[in-house]
Amino acid sequence: MTLIKEKGRTTMKIGYVRVSTIEQNEARQLETMRKFEVEKVFSEKISAKDVNRPKLAEMIEFAREGDIIYIHDFSRLARSTKDLLNIIETLNNKHVNLVSYKEDIDTQTPTGRLLLTVIAAINTFERENLLERQREGIELAKKRGAYKGRKPIQVADFEKYYTAYKERALNKTQMAKKLNLSRPTLNKLIKNHEKSLNTAITA
Repeated sequence: MTLIKEKGRTTMKIGYVRVSTIEQNEARQLETMRKFEVEKVFSEKISAKDVNRPKLAEMIEFAREGDIIYIHDFSRLARSTKDLLNIIETLNNKHVNLVSYKEDIDTQTPTGRLLLTVIAAINTFERENLLERQREGIELAKKRGAYKGRKPIQVADFEKYYTAYKERALNKTQMAKKLNLSRPTLNKLIKNHEKSLNTAITA
């Protein structure tokens, strides 16, 4: 267990360990924690697909400027390249460093920061290529007359929820939660509903 003195303050070695809901053995990851003499380990058993990872959120909240977070590999930390970059950005904003044993990446070093820049560039490249393929596919489908666009979202009893919203019995956050919708989707539904109401009044 090691605390590092750096520029007159104490920094901590923190570890994050995750096994999936079907994977039982975390020994390999714990060995990595011992190898780096990690002082505090946050561990959870949860699927990589799960957006809600309480121990990960707790670890990020716990970390302070100058601390170092150790992981066995990136797949333990993030669900995707985009997720990984978002987590790293959060850590950077807190001035917290990250070390990944398997990928041999340390954000304290110029080489580590360079590799993360490359990962970010690859993620952007893949995303732009995906969007381009989607656009090309839509254009080809339109030419064939096969493109119907996205199906509009239908919500049963939306008028009831909309009335409660207008009467201030519900705010948008509560309404979105009850309908299991994102805020942008809810805003669009409200806008379309109000447009239809106005059309009916002027007709």
